[in-house]
Amino acid sequence: MGKSEYDFDKVIDRKNTNCLKYDSAVKRGKPADILPLWVADMDFEVPKEVKQAVIKRAEHGIFGYSEDGTDSYFEAVRDWMKEKHDWEIEGKWLVKTPGVVYALAMAIRAFSEKGDAILVQQPVYYPFSEVIEDNDRKLVNNPLVLDESGKYQIDFEDFETKIKENDVKIFFLCNPQNPTGRVFSKEELERLGEICLQHQVLVVSDEIHQDFVYHGKHTVFANLGDTFRDNSIICTAPSKTFNIAGLQVSNIFIANPKLRTKFRKEIAATGYSQLNVLGLTACEASYRYGSRWHEELLDYLKGNIEFIRNFIKERLPEIRFIEPEGTYLAWFDFRSLSLTEREREDMIVNKAGLWLDRGEMFGAGGEGFERINIACPQSILNQAFVQLEEAIHNG
Repeated sequence: MGKSEYDFDKVIDRKNTNCLKYDSAVKRGKPADILPLWVADMDFEVPKEVKQAVIKRAEHGIFGYSEDGTDSYFEAVRDWMKEKHDWEIEGKWLVKTPGVVYALAMAIRAFSEKGDAILVQQPVYYPFSEVIEDNDRKLVNNPLVLDESGKYQIDFEDFETKIKENDVKIFFLCNPQNPTGRVFSKEELERLGEICLQHQVLVVSDEIHQDFVYHGKHTVFANLGDTFRDNSIICTAPSKTFNIAGLQVSNIFIANPKLRTKFRKEIAATGYSQLNVLGLTACEASYRYGSRWHEELLDYLKGNIEFIRNFIKERLPEIRFIEPEGTYLAWFDFRSLSLTEREREDMIVNKAGLWLDRGEMFGAGGEGFERINIACPQSILNQAFVQLEEAIHNG
């Protein structure tokens, strides 16, 4: 990796900043000095242009209602999607929300009724299950299958069977997939899409990690063809890519005008309107000026993946590393240690001093696994894995 313009090795103290990742340990029953690698935000400073844009806007000193739909904002989003994902969007497709999970909830309420079935592929981002069940819908699971090579595969036969048996109304697609790190191929997505079209199942595609793909390119589901585009809602955000989750802005694309009208009506019913003005400012600056920073970030994360691969091979062969094709979240199989969930939690929290995301949170198939956020300086990763090695080998 060549010399970087940005210092991703810099360790920034995030404590006492009202930070969920670093300031909530005791409140959530963890030791105060625990090393957190759980929640999916990064320990890297945003691009300087983003910080400068937010500062400039803040210096104005008035934070009134924001305008929805400026040309400048859309142009920045449009150019990013075209450059990074070969996807040409239209301004009328764009609906902005404070977050992707909020958009999932709006889709549930707009396109299904209480008791209707919604399909997911577990293990998957746990708010999928929460937002389905909190809205009194039926959760249906098409489990991803971990093959001998360490790659998760889709069971298409089970996918279609589950849809037919449960009269599924909506499919929540997660691509790149959290927590397994899979980046689904064009062929896999087309096959899923065809089944959904055949059975009139709406595809709501969470593509928030689309900018983290380590080999090849991300395929936007709606970019597969007009029929797929018109049967889908594409959920994106700058929050993961540029570490601005706390500014709460997401870009949801709905090409089908009938779907878009129903979706907007559901948002209106919640009483929500204008977005956070600083979130809009940060999003536009990120997409307009952040390409170089993003490219160097990807290189740095590749280095972190290589570090983990070598550490596991040389010093922790008991753990299986499911190497991510995308996302900055790594998935680890601890099952060979033959520990109960409670024993593994005790080992990781109290002996290793680490705060990770337990696999069972992600649903069926997650038992015995842990998700680790690798978007941090490599020195922190090294500290974490040394502590884990000590806990496993010396107890």
